[in-house]
Amino acid sequence: MRGLYRLGSAGALAVTAATGLVVSGYVLSAQPALAKGKASYSKEFTAAAKPVQDKVKELEKLRDGGDAAGAKAGANAALPMLDAAMAAVSTDLDKLAAGQFAFSLGGMNDDPALRQKGIQMMLDSGQIAEDKQGQYLFYLGNFAYAAKDYPTAMSALAKAASMGFEHEALVPLMVQAYQGAGQAEAGLVAARKAIEDRRAAGLAVPQDWIERSNVVAYNAKSADNAVYFSTVLVDEYPSNFNWLAAAQIIRALGGLDPQTTLDLFRLMDRAGALDNEPDYVKNEYKEYIETADPRRLPGEVVRIIDKGVNSGAIDLSGWVAEARTNASGRIASDKASLPSEVAGAMSAATGTRPLGLADAFLNYGNAAQAEELYAAALAKGGIDANTALTRLGIAQFDQGKLAEAKANFAKVTGPRAIVSKLWMVHIDNKLAPAPAAPAQ
Repeated sequence: MRGLYRLGSAGALAVTAATGLVVSGYVLSAQPALAKGKASYSKEFTAAAKPVQDKVKELEKLRDGGDAAGAKAGANAALPMLDAAMAAVSTDLDKLAAGQFAFSLGGMNDDPALRQKGIQMMLDSGQIAEDKQGQYLFYLGNFAYAAKDYPTAMSALAKAASMGFEHEALVPLMVQAYQGAGQAEAGLVAARKAIEDRRAAGLAVPQDWIERSNVVAYNAKSADNAVYFSTVLVDEYPSNFNWLAAAQIIRALGGLDPQTTLDLFRLMDRAGALDNEPDYVKNEYKEYIETADPRRLPGEVVRIIDKGVNSGAIDLSGWVAEARTNASGRIASDKASLPSEVAGAMSAATGTRPLGLADAFLNYGNAAQAEELYAAALAKGGIDANTALTRLGIAQFDQGKLAEAKANFAKVTGPRAIVSKLWMVHIDNKLAPAPAAPAQ
């Protein structure tokens, strides 16, 4: 289930709680049968295993008939017989059969360690077909994780991932196994590799792989990994909720300064992150208003306040009402003065003046004039080029010049590159062809 995590000034974090991952209900096909007189099994094992085989069949009938408690009690009573069969193992097929019995009984008496032992024996027998080994390694990792044998779990799950095995719980279990073993960073590296392997092959990445890895990265305060998983999340699954989750994590761990944070809020506004349940985004609206500042960007502040009030995320009372009154009282005179300043800004010796004027025009939604001034500021120099490039990209985005905007976002370096990368993902999402309509 999705949960809300308090992040202090960052508000409520819209991520998925990493709990309850162990998967149950596995049934292996092709149970090995013990045929009397068959040379592939040792004589000693056949004699010792026949009672176990009969008992397993009997208990399966109980379980399938709805008597789980009876099956569990019977499985516990059958453990000495299983031990005797395991002691008689001498061939690979003996080992395969004994492993299957252990797996079956462990399922009936809810013992993940016994199921782990059974899967391990089956793999060690060398009798599992090559195309099934990834599946069995996943089983092994799953039950090792449930038994808190984290080293075995992380090794088995990483091998399963490298073999291309697919299951929505594979990577979440793997990163949590690494975390349980005290190697969270190594688990995140393994998760990134599994995700990148699928992306390189043109395959969709299960959303749970990304979300659960992101939770581990956030809890480990691993900023680089959190930024990576957040970016992949909105690239693969660009929902309003996921945009909110990605932006919140990047705000929490990205080390952004206020002006870079402002440009992240602008992306949240345009990408739909603010269009979530009011309780999820009320802090985002308030911090957006504070960061924009009614004295600096009055037009943007009024627009965001009105949007937040209309959505029910914030109330027009208290300091919000004061901020709107402060901002709205500046707009008429401020807007009226801007056109007369353009010529002076364009002829200035450095880019400081056109950059400031461009910010003012962008705040009022005049993206075309802002674009011209940002370009002039970059040409003149003497400014933070990464700030100007980011906002030039935003002005172009607002005009629908998506290719030009992406090209400028791609030039951004330093701490702002995190936010610019997200802008590029949003552009790619908008440029992606719409899914084909279903056949009638």
